Amino acid sequence: MMSQKKTEITFKYIYNSGYNPIYVNGAQGGFSPRGEMVIHFYMERQGLPDSITHEVTLDGGIGRETGIEPPGLANSIVRFIDTGVVMNYENARVFHAWMGEKLQEIELLQKAHAAFENATPVGQA
Repeated sequence: MMSQKKTEITFKYIYNSGYNPIYVNGAQGGFSPRGEMVIHFYMERQGLPDSITHEVTLDGGIGRETGIEPPGLANSIVRFIDTGVVMNYENARVFHAWMGEKLQEIELLQKAHAAFENATPVGQA
């Protein structure tokens, strides 16, 4: 019996010249009025000052800090949003399944790595 070759399709990836993966450590979002999932990815960090004022010492050096703009900066966190995505419900479901598969893959690798690290050496080479 002859085996039939299955139909195939090849996806070619084309990258925008400005493609630059970014680090994110959080996301915020929900659903748009059209029922599309909207996800804003952010990088969370302590805020940076607009300016800091220091005394000048008698010898012309930088002395103690006397002011900071904006005031209360130490009590704030910045969530810098550089990118986001919008996807319909079906694409969100597929993305969710894909992400779940990738998380399972890394968990298996981590378990294998931990088992290897905790294995009792049998001999020396």
